[in-house]
Formats: sequence, structure tokens, C-alpha cells
Amino acid sequence: MSPVRRGKDLPIFNRLQVLRAERGLTRAALAEAVEVNPQTIGALERGDHYPSLDLAFRICEVFGLPVEAVFSRNPFTPLSTQVYGSRQEGTE
Repeated sequence: MSPVRRGKDLPIFNRLQVLRAERGLTRAALAEAVEVNPQTIGALERGDHYPSLDLAFRICEVFGLPVEAVFSRNPFTPLSTQVYGSRQEGTE
């Protein structure tokens, strides 16, 4: 088995908490859907644990999204910034 680089060198960011909230899912409900413990979902959300490729695919199936929409090597910008841009209302 090859070593896995983790931590500060190659972090994996995710949108799990936001996606769960949008869909009204608890950690327990998501955990049941992907067949892991609720603690695993919490550890993923906090960045304490990174998913296996299999788990990442199962999570993405639940949300109906591609992997890159849920997980990334770069921090996600807030969804509001992506939707509305960086302009403030009333400024041009």
C-alpha cells in the first residue's frame, strides 16, 4: 500500500455541512445512506478525516453531484459569492 499524504501538505476540503443543511439531512441520516458511523461524517466535516475514494463516490451519489462539487484540494468560496459575484448591492 502506498503512503497517503495528509494534513497541511495536501488538504481535502469539502462542502458536506452546507449540502446536508440544504437538504435537511442530519449527520446520522447521511451516515446511514453511505453506511458509515455518524462520527465519521463529523470527522469529514471538520477535516479530521479524509474519505476513501469509495466513500467520496457514495457521498456524492446521495447529493447527486460530481466529486469536484463536494471535495476539493482548494478551499471553496462561499456559494453566495459564486452565485452573486463579489459585487455588493448598490455598487457598480
